Amino acid sequence: MKFVSSLLLLSLGLASQAFSAPATEAAPAPMPEPPAILTRNEAVHHARVVDLLSRMTLEEKIGQLVQYSSPDHATGPAAKADLEREITAGRAGSMLNVVGAKQVRAMQDLAVKRTRLGIPLVFGYDVIHGFRTIFPINLGQAASWDLQAIERSERIAAVEASAAGINWTFAPMLDIARDPRWGRISEGSGEDPFLASAIGVARVQGFQGDDLSRNDTILACAKHFVAYGAAQGGRDYNTTDVSPATLRDVYFPPFKAAVDAGVSTFMAAFNDLNGVPCSSNPALFSQLLRGEWGFRGFVVSDWSSIKELVAHGVSTDLRDAALQSFNAGIDMDMESRAFMPNLAELVIEGSVPAQRVDQAVYTILMAKARLGLFDDPYRYCDEARENQSQLTKQNLEAARVLARNSCVLLQNERSALPLKKGVRIALIGPLANSTRDLIGSWQAQGREQDAISIKKALEKANTGEIVYAEGCEIQGADRSGFAAAIKAAKRSTVVVAVIGESWDMCGESSSRTSLDLPGVQLELLKELHATGRPVVAVVMAGRPLVLSEVRKYADAILYAWFPGTMGGPAIVDLLSGAFSPSGKLPVTFPRVVGQVPLYYNHKMTGRPQDDSKPTEKFRTNYLDCPNTPEFPFGFGLSYGRFEYSKTRLSSSVLKPQGTLKISVSVTNKGRIIADEVVQLYVRDLVGSVTRPVRELKGFSRISLKVGETREVSFTLRPEDLSFTRLDMSVAPEPGRFEVYVGGDSQAPKVGDFEYQEL
Repeated sequence: MKFVSSLLLLSLGLASQAFSAPATEAAPAPMPEPPAILTRNEAVHHARVVDLLSRMTLEEKIGQLVQYSSPDHATGPAAKADLEREITAGRAGSMLNVVGAKQVRAMQDLAVKRTRLGIPLVFGYDVIHGFRTIFPINLGQAASWDLQAIERSERIAAVEASAAGINWTFAPMLDIARDPRWGRISEGSGEDPFLASAIGVARVQGFQGDDLSRNDTILACAKHFVAYGAAQGGRDYNTTDVSPATLRDVYFPPFKAAVDAGVSTFMAAFNDLNGVPCSSNPALFSQLLRGEWGFRGFVVSDWSSIKELVAHGVSTDLRDAALQSFNAGIDMDMESRAFMPNLAELVIEGSVPAQRVDQAVYTILMAKARLGLFDDPYRYCDEARENQSQLTKQNLEAARVLARNSCVLLQNERSALPLKKGVRIALIGPLANSTRDLIGSWQAQGREQDAISIKKALEKANTGEIVYAEGCEIQGADRSGFAAAIKAAKRSTVVVAVIGESWDMCGESSSRTSLDLPGVQLELLKELHATGRPVVAVVMAGRPLVLSEVRKYADAILYAWFPGTMGGPAIVDLLSGAFSPSGKLPVTFPRVVGQVPLYYNHKMTGRPQDDSKPTEKFRTNYLDCPNTPEFPFGFGLSYGRFEYSKTRLSSSVLKPQGTLKISVSVTNKGRIIADEVVQLYVRDLVGSVTRPVRELKGFSRISLKVGETREVSFTLRPEDLSFTRLDMSVAPEPGRFEVYVGGDSQAPKVGDFEYQEL
């Protein structure tokens, strides 16, 4: 068994750490001593929790490790349970999907007033991209590259959710995703670990603030640990097989950044990783997360993922699954019903150390203490605050700004956008008058009646006469609406076609083999184009779609994702020219689905393709398609016109402990105030292992008035050049590096430097 454990550690790049116990019996950490006490509150929390632990029975301790879902808002396949009986018996430490100050108070009463020790429950909920005020889907938010606006969105979500009784969210999702067939790509920040790490930190800070004892902050949860976004075939819940170096360099960084930012909880991923399901993987949780990274919070399983160890084929039954997952480092069981009936017996027989139970319970009770639940279990149950905090004017304006900044202008031929004032607009398409699709999946408490459709927003903006026709449905082959749509187009000056996916075609359990527009929408677009009127396509989707055919029949393409409650007004802000589009793609758009997985920071091969000879034989290429994407990572057009100049490096050499400053001047030579996202990429020319063709190492979102010039500077440090080397150590290597600065991942080379070790 020691050999098996060593293989497991090797698969995660942890070969330098061996452990003698079998994989199902990872040596547990002792109950924590007081953390390095920085505040009086932490000392008080520790003393209170240790005292409480000393008075708890084994069954009461195990009860704290159990989470049940309310059947009213279930987000997975829940079995029936008598929740009142389980809570009053002390057999539950957390609830999820109980929403509303009144409902939470009633359930908290059961725990506080009808159990022996009165330990309060912690209430979790999926607050993914807003609570009642819904912001763009997470992939859309990532397209804003606006860390301040993203943090603000989570601050608003925390205020709204906490007022409704929630004190824990299962966000942010930090999975790197390079396969747009995977439906949950919509919930993350795309393909790049640098961008995803920065956004993940912003989200953690937004949810948790700097003081969890405030009743308008909530616990954040880094999920799904780990490599869930690498599901083979883009099929949800599927197996993953990822090299140790790729784990270290691509999939781990956002999670490590979240730990450094103080994230309170982690969630295990559904998938198996290199043959070991994440929910029973001691190398991930005991060795890496707690041992190497020093994480001191608690880990929750995903919905029923412990029970699913039996289906994975690594556990014989639910008892065995409980043993493996708990000893691997999973502290709380979400809806597998595995811990409560089995852990006590496993402790008594010696299979699970009692100290491991104490360690898990300690971390959960400490989270409750930091939330202030021991001082006031009802501090999140103020109905007046709940009524006052939802959908405020300020919240809606923040949602509109982020939705506006998230839209990406992909094409703008013949200056089709912005629309000219006073023109007659043919508004066509199955999504033009939809409100439910604006909100997207994981809508929390968002309501479609709160959202403002593009049609309604256009009419209110009074940009010109609107002639509306749906044209067709999102899916299906019904063409009966084509005639009305074509008639509307011929009566108008310009066509705005709002097309794309429906809200339920992305998200969990929503993988697709095709990335084309569903139904007959492309046929409708062709017919509209044939009228000779300029066609503006507004595309809503939760993933990159294949747009090569759309480009032929649309003069302009505005990619709006699912933009949230205020998506309609935000899109009209851009169509009308009141604001310039400023979004940049956080993920590569392929020409065809056959290119997937396709991402900008790929490795160079021994036979790289010459882009000027795309069909040359004996190269890394396809016979029927170029290697290059339809739209590259970081790409996005603007109504402004940006000129980059005067790029300079402060030195041609970077040494250990030193820094290198890269500066560039950016001028807006357009006719409208506009935002640009300035991006810095670096290429390591020679390494002990193959290196990416370029990597994002910095970005800055700036706003420029017409004619304004601003200098943007980035600072590189040796640790920014680190990677997992041949010997599995993580550090930079001496050698030459190229530097690229511009508006997307195909930015031009602006210089080079050498990293020299002493």
